[in-house]
Amino acid sequence: MSESKPAPSSFSGRLIGLARENPEQVRWLGAVVGIFLLIYFLPAGTARFDNAVLEGIRLTHWYAQEHVILCLLPAFVIAGAMAAYLSQGAVMRYLGPNAPKPVAFGMASISGTLLAVCSCTVLPLFGGIYRRGAGLGPAVAFLYSGPAINVMAIVVTAKVLGMELGLARAIGAIVFAVVIGVIMHLIYRREEQARAVANGRGFDGELSRPLGQIALFFGLMVGILVFANWAAADSPTWMAIHAWKWQITAVFAGLFALLLIRRWGWPLHQVAVLAGAVVLAALLVPGVPELAFAVGIIGLMLIATLRDEDREWAEQSWDFTKQIMPLLLIGVFVAGLLLGRPGEEGLIPSEWVVLAVGDNGFRSTFLASLLGGFMYFSTLTEVPIVQGLIGNGMGKGPALALLLAGPALSLPNMLVIRTIMGTQKTLVYCTLVVVMATLTGYLYGQLWP
Repeated sequence: MSESKPAPSSFSGRLIGLARENPEQVRWLGAVVGIFLLIYFLPAGTARFDNAVLEGIRLTHWYAQEHVILCLLPAFVIAGAMAAYLSQGAVMRYLGPNAPKPVAFGMASISGTLLAVCSCTVLPLFGGIYRRGAGLGPAVAFLYSGPAINVMAIVVTAKVLGMELGLARAIGAIVFAVVIGVIMHLIYRREEQARAVANGRGFDGELSRPLGQIALFFGLMVGILVFANWAAADSPTWMAIHAWKWQITAVFAGLFALLLIRRWGWPLHQVAVLAGAVVLAALLVPGVPELAFAVGIIGLMLIATLRDEDREWAEQSWDFTKQIMPLLLIGVFVAGLLLGRPGEEGLIPSEWVVLAVGDNGFRSTFLASLLGGFMYFSTLTEVPIVQGLIGNGMGKGPALALLLAGPALSLPNMLVIRTIMGTQKTLVYCTLVVVMATLTGYLYGQLWP
């Protein structure tokens, strides 16, 4: 009969043993103590801290007004539709780990390029295709290309910052999307192969509806997303479209309603009531188009919930909303707390930023990439920010690095990506973006100072 080990006699030994027996309680205790100490030592009452807190609130307030209804809600709806109507086998055929690489990366990059969305709006769409079986490489190429390569951003960059910098951004972003996707695929190829085998069991790769219907269904929703968020820019062509953005959005919405009635079998009276509610909201409050937009999306999801064959669409959209929305709002607040809004200051003084990126050296370029990775840029706002920094002495190399890293990454973006593909992959992806932006910006700054 073996003798049991005597319990540790020392006080510290007994504490260590008790902690090992109750790891969850130790984690809770550590969290409580850490939060208490953080609150206890907050520099509340100091001008910089109080202003930084206000900047965090103001940025979150601005984000809620400008991006949640028009950007995120339709993105959640599209992502939910991907999960409900795109068969996993079909996604794997064209975007999966075993799909032909030119096809997979080409489709991911091109579809991302056409969206013209910010680093947060692309997240539900990225989560949708990744969950349905898209390979890590193509999914990451889509994740980067959406906010980084869109045609509008490239044109505005060339118009405001010069053709040379606009062309450098376009070439760099296109190459980044493919290279980062390929590197992620190669690093995790074994894991991706195992995931492909697991996801591929029991799926025949056929779409639930004819390809033409599916393509039109998603094309109309993407059209609504793009034109509802069409930003003002210093270009007569873009402003001509901007002047008619809501009329164009209404045409896409009308065609989408017709498709739901004719091909999805939705009752005419339900769609008509929803259309009437949207028109009524637009007429009663013409200065707040977000109200009519929100009424349309909420009504769409309510009708889908009442239909057995479409309920999964609403459920999947709600799942994405619950997973992503809280993290985005927390991330936007923290970004505002640290860096403030454009033209305003958070905890980090703006003079530090200007001094840190004031030449074409490697350190300045790296800091510009790193800073851009944590800042939040909505679509096209990175251009006037970089213009202001260049006016304050920022070098061309750091400017390009900021343009390549900033729109594709942000603190709220990182928090959400982690929930979709895990901590390690998120760190690798963010590191690749920062490193490649640094190297590209540094090379550009040395060749064209």
